[in-house]
Amino acid sequence: MKKILTVVVLLIMLMPGKAQVIVDDFGKVALNTYLPDNLGISSDAKKQLQAKLTQLVTQNGIAGSEVNPRFIITAAVTIGTKDIIPGPPQMIAQNLSITMFIGDAVDNKVFSSVEIAVKGVGRNENKSFIEAIKNINPKRKDLIEFVDQGNSKIVSYYNSQCEQMLSDALNLAQRERYDEAMDNLSLVPSACTSCYVRCTDRMYELYQARLNQDGKNKLSEANAVWAATRNLAGAEKAVNLLSQIHIDANCKIDAEILITQISAKLQADEKRDWQFKLKQYEDAQKMERERIKMMEESDVRNSQLQSERLHAAKQVALEYAKNQPKTITYNNIYWR
Repeated sequence: MKKILTVVVLLIMLMPGKAQVIVDDFGKVALNTYLPDNLGISSDAKKQLQAKLTQLVTQNGIAGSEVNPRFIITAAVTIGTKDIIPGPPQMIAQNLSITMFIGDAVDNKVFSSVEIAVKGVGRNENKSFIEAIKNINPKRKDLIEFVDQGNSKIVSYYNSQCEQMLSDALNLAQRERYDEAMDNLSLVPSACTSCYVRCTDRMYELYQARLNQDGKNKLSEANAVWAATRNLAGAEKAVNLLSQIHIDANCKIDAEILITQISAKLQADEKRDWQFKLKQYEDAQKMERERIKMMEESDVRNSQLQSERLHAAKQVALEYAKNQPKTITYNNIYWR
């Protein structure tokens, strides 16, 4: 049991570190790379084209994230002329016309498009396809303009939907669906300046509400455990639950009161082991309070604390999104 409680205390001490996880794509416009099955090229060539689209997106500061499947970048391929180059070895030169699209997969709406011509030479048709695709330069001016236009349209979409998104998040929060609410708000890119700030502020509130609700549940469970088993074993189970309550939860004082009540009820011959476990719990709580106090002593440290909490909220949203079934299919998306 001592080993179990030691692990619990270590987990408490590590909780601030979890909040520091940086979600690299937070605040960016998100685009999913999608290519239809009936593209007319081999699977190897398709993989190469998908990699080029992803490269184009990431090099222009856009997140390639599957957690937000609404907006996509896709392409259509038209095969042009094919020439045989005498050998040895005999080679095949092919000209391709590739049209790229950025758009809304839900509304089936194209935001921007661009057509480029590329040429590849290889020992067979498949290799010439792949070489042609490899020749796509993501730094081409027309490709950069294409991405910028799509990015602008996505930003406009979020700006137009801001009030609705905030309202939906509030409704979800009222049903205690905090993770889903934070996930929806986290999709707004920082380019939507006003909406982004409002959604970020709401995420702070939702994260705190989530901490409060989780703490309330843990406290209720601890109370039930202690009421059912008023001995050292029950005390150990209760403190294990109380240790999982975040230091910022508004029921933390009630948790401390329960700890005091448990200490008072334990028999003298059990108190020695209990005092050791209680000391571990109190030391962990003290360390966390001192850490937060140090951060709040200056604007810089306070900003760091806010940043931690925002990233913690974003991480919650990200984990929620990863575990959700995909509700958007691209079966009808084949733009030409």
